[in-house]
Amino acid sequence: MSPRPARDVLRRDDPLRRAVALLEVDRRRVLLAVLAGTAGLGSAVGLAAVSAWLIARASQMPPVMYLTIAAVSVRALGISRGVLRYVERLVSHDVALRGMATLRVRLYERLAAGDAGALVALRRGDLLARVGADVDSVGDVVVRGLLPVGVAATLGVGSVVLVGAFLPEAGLALALCLLLAGVVAPWWSVRATREAETRSAQARADMAATTLTLLDGAGELAVAGRTGQMLGHLRRADRDLADASDRAARPAAVSAALLPLAIGLAVLAALVLGIPATTAGRLAPVELAVVVLTPLAAFEAVSMLPAAGVQLLRSRQAARRITELLDAAGGEPSPAGGPVPRGGRGQAAGAPGTPEVDERPAADGARDAGPARPGAAAGTLVARGLACGWPGRAPVLRDLDLTVGPGRSVAIVGPSGVGKTTLLLTLAGVLPPVAGEVRAGGDPVHALTRSAAARRVALTTEDAHVFDTTLLENLRVGRGDVTPEEAAATLDAVGLRAWLDALPDGLETVLGADATRVSGGERRRVLLARALLGPAPVLLLDEPTEHVDAGAARVMTGLLDGSLTGGRGVVVVTHRVTGLEAADEVILLDRTGSVRARGRHRDLLGVDPDGVEDSDVRAAYRSAWTAQEQES
Repeated sequence: MSPRPARDVLRRDDPLRRAVALLEVDRRRVLLAVLAGTAGLGSAVGLAAVSAWLIARASQMPPVMYLTIAAVSVRALGISRGVLRYVERLVSHDVALRGMATLRVRLYERLAAGDAGALVALRRGDLLARVGADVDSVGDVVVRGLLPVGVAATLGVGSVVLVGAFLPEAGLALALCLLLAGVVAPWWSVRATREAETRSAQARADMAATTLTLLDGAGELAVAGRTGQMLGHLRRADRDLADASDRAARPAAVSAALLPLAIGLAVLAALVLGIPATTAGRLAPVELAVVVLTPLAAFEAVSMLPAAGVQLLRSRQAARRITELLDAAGGEPSPAGGPVPRGGRGQAAGAPGTPEVDERPAADGARDAGPARPGAAAGTLVARGLACGWPGRAPVLRDLDLTVGPGRSVAIVGPSGVGKTTLLLTLAGVLPPVAGEVRAGGDPVHALTRSAAARRVALTTEDAHVFDTTLLENLRVGRGDVTPEEAAATLDAVGLRAWLDALPDGLETVLGADATRVSGGERRRVLLARALLGPAPVLLLDEPTEHVDAGAARVMTGLLDGSLTGGRGVVVVTHRVTGLEAADEVILLDRTGSVRARGRHRDLLGVDPDGVEDSDVRAAYRSAWTAQEQES
């Protein structure tokens, strides 16, 4: 009695099949849920049949002892129906929730280890929709899609056999009516809803992306005068979603009307076939009541199939979006052991430190996690002839040579949009080089597994994420065994001692989603402390003192002279040329993405004219420095 879409799930090329496999559901639990659901609804059918027999038989006023077993059975079936339905809900929801958690973890692992170019074309809201609502929709297919199909098929066959045992013709009529309600109605609903669901998925993604843009960029949109434009886009997305929902509602109404029609036809057929059979003596009057009333309960299972068909369609659309993202990230995730890296990537932006060690062998030539090669300078990051850019786009930075080793600091300065963050992502192995190479400890960093790259290079970007948990747990993203004493000392070093002392629960204070409860400067220093607590020998820091007012110069100096970093190699990108006196080298980028000047800060300013021979270079750097000094 299952709808046609259920058979599509079995196709090997179906994205829903792939996504469901990643749920790693326990088949024994699924079977238990199907059995519990079938038994629960079977109790309802049995209750209807026994009650019909009891009422009809009681009307004949037999001795009470003839009714005792039936009366007890009615009570037992009534109780078991509720108990078994509860067990089915408990087991099925446990399966679904565990599967959602597993799929979400697999998705995060694949995106972290895969090709960052897969994400560049996605708006943040669309990405959030895929790892959020789409994963939930795939998980819902177990409870709202596959389970109802299995229960309906089992119970439908049982009901037909029960009625057919009394009157074969009535059993056949019931089977035809169940097919009408359990196959035709879902097929009609799914066929008419497919286009509407496709539009709904796109509309939901547009709404999520636009809403996040409005929330995250409220200030920038207000300054640019584009708030009204974005609100208009949000209203259009809302209208599209409403239109898609209306389109889906119409066929759903027709499908819903088929259910009572099928029930009415089944009861009418039972009467039309049962009365002549009773008159002819083939069917007892008491049995006629069973044949007529049992179908009323038998349709309870198939009543869920139209919604199950729509859920299968919705889950397939979500699974397609998830598998497209996984395929774009590269490689096929392994359901049993997590994703197999295909040329692993460096640590994700905003999560510096030591991730869990990946002991699985790397695929496609990716180097396994391990120490630097013998003969290579440990803790050294080297770039030669480097050109950086996002996949599918023109390079934003070209012809850069860079060497960062223990105790060496490099400051990279340039205007916004010149490619400084893209450079850091390339140095960390998150983005592959457009040209040239980057080596960490002697190995190409973009060919290392994520674990290996993260142990050699730690990256903190300007928009690194702060999690909705305690301050201490946020710092432990950098290193999982950070003690409260280490955390407090590092926060003191970056100028947050007074702030820490003022927190209501100290290190156990919850920062809120993406640090909504702290200021921009405090958030930036927390991210910096997280990077400093990590063990990587090379730190890549994106605007570490932006939004930091008091003590910003002291923090920048501590990063560049090694007093805060413990002598590790440091690359700092910033849009300001002031406060870089302690850097071993300053690289000035122009708006074309080329190196305009490089050298020590004092040499570029012209304090030591022999340090930089090109007077035009000194003039450009000094001009930028003078302009920013006047602004401050």
